[in-house]
Amino acid sequence: MRPAGLSSDALSLDIASLRAAYLAGGLTPLDVVEVILRRTVEDPNCVWITRLPDDVIRGYASTLAGRDPASLPLYGIPFAIKDNIDLAGVPTTAACREFAYQPDANAFVVQRLIDAGAIPIGKTNLDQFATGLNGTRSPWGACRNAFNPEYISGGSSSGSAVAVAKGYVSFALGTDTAGSGRVPAAFNNLVGHKPTLGWLSTCGVVPACRSLDTVSIFALTAEDAEAVTCAAAAFDADDCFARKQEGHGFDFGSANALRVGVPKASQLAFFGNTEAERLFGEALARLESLGGELVEIDLQPFLDTAKMLYEGPWVAERYAAIRAFFDASPEAPLPVIREIIGGARQWSAADAYTYGYRLKAAKRQCDAVWQAVDTIITPSAGTIYTIAQMLADPIRLNANLGTYTNFMNLLDYAATAVPAGFQSDGLPFGVTVFAPAHQDGPLLRLAARMQRALGSPLGASGLALPAVSAHPRLAGGQVRVAVCGAHLRGLPLNGQLTSRGARLVAEVMSAPEYRFVALPGGPPYRPGMIRVASGGCAVQMEIWEMPATAYGSFVAGIPAPLGIGTVRLGDGSSVQGFVCEAAAAEGAEDISHFGGWRAYLAAH
Repeated sequence: MRPAGLSSDALSLDIASLRAAYLAGGLTPLDVVEVILRRTVEDPNCVWITRLPDDVIRGYASTLAGRDPASLPLYGIPFAIKDNIDLAGVPTTAACREFAYQPDANAFVVQRLIDAGAIPIGKTNLDQFATGLNGTRSPWGACRNAFNPEYISGGSSSGSAVAVAKGYVSFALGTDTAGSGRVPAAFNNLVGHKPTLGWLSTCGVVPACRSLDTVSIFALTAEDAEAVTCAAAAFDADDCFARKQEGHGFDFGSANALRVGVPKASQLAFFGNTEAERLFGEALARLESLGGELVEIDLQPFLDTAKMLYEGPWVAERYAAIRAFFDASPEAPLPVIREIIGGARQWSAADAYTYGYRLKAAKRQCDAVWQAVDTIITPSAGTIYTIAQMLADPIRLNANLGTYTNFMNLLDYAATAVPAGFQSDGLPFGVTVFAPAHQDGPLLRLAARMQRALGSPLGASGLALPAVSAHPRLAGGQVRVAVCGAHLRGLPLNGQLTSRGARLVAEVMSAPEYRFVALPGGPPYRPGMIRVASGGCAVQMEIWEMPATAYGSFVAGIPAPLGIGTVRLGDGSSVQGFVCEAAAAEGAEDISHFGGWRAYLAAH
């Protein structure tokens, strides 16, 4: 039976919907491929540099025949690849014909995705050599916005974003050195995730600034972006910039309360776009409704850091990436690219060290803000321009687009761009949340909540968000522990939690299965919870979350007869928490009737 909607091309390509249809048996990868082939017969938005031949795409889909859809995390999921990332047998151009080469092997990240069941559809347009944030700098034509072709798509990962927004693929790979994975997401109503540097291998990727480059992900939903990140992220020993995933601390993306840094109003630039300013204010209000405490921060150190990217020797790193080609064929790049990369020769090795020192100092200053907030929100871009405007003033307007993005790669932050509504002219607006490296999971989970609170349609399709469904989640590396005594907030031992980066998640009641006692000896700061077969009470507790790397030292400092065990909560769930040896209850004061340590202290 053919799935409803296939004949009208109304099939949603979000991963959750496709996966549900595959698992139900009403859809096959070949069915999906036929829809995509029809949708991509024409290319009015200049999305593709190379759309794969029909029979090649069908061949990828056919390899999945007979496979259990549940056996592969991205079974039958179509995707696009920015054309500075290698796909075996297909030219990699970096949007420069003279530079093109044909790789024999897939980029590491592409191979990971194909092994997970994903189907490549083609290589997408980009700002030449990934130098630009606007999408107009390509011999294959300016990539046009998915909502209004008179406007820019954003760059440099322009075709990747528009391919997702137009419903040609479920997700796409881009690269992000200064915002190339976030600005196009904002301009095309998508989620754009810039992972922690090194999480996704850059082997098989034409570098822009190799020390800053990340492979980025465009998706219709934040849940989809997290699923793709799970499949793509793996330590690649051949990539000298590869990093293993580390655990984060507080999962602010899933918490009922979080602290959100917001730049001072005087530091926000919308370049005369009052609609963008209005939508940013509405995004802040939605964050508050999700439990966000808005904390004003000083963005100036971040903005000052951003200026280093194009006024300093990181431009020389762009030159180093293509030095042999650039020197041999200086006329091959587009004029604006020649101007940017050619200017790199003015920088010396001494300059590189000087700016390296400046960046170290800037990072120390900027990182201090994380003591006060869990994440920071900014516009993804302050405004959007027409293609004509951009071509008339390419350097200055491009710089405006990087106001809120250029500093993040330099400072080693992870970031997620998320839709934030539409201007009155129908063009999308987006915001970005960012946090220190390895906070990808919390960022994507917060983005998911923000996207669902907004409720905007998927990309440019007009289709509604799918229902929330289970999807692969990035490992958190955090541990939750329930406390019932002096580790409670504001009490003497709470510092043993906060000094380890722990954050309060919830105030709860245990199941009514415990005897609660005040242990004898010394100051009365040690209660004990002992599970009993009958006659127990419920005890007030707090659940705290801390990095798994700090958990061992915390547990090691707990004196007998206390320890950590499994505590049952009133809602039927369980969590690791403080328990007490039953023998210690002999001679202890039974304080069960107080129902908690705070009530006991108040009575004494």
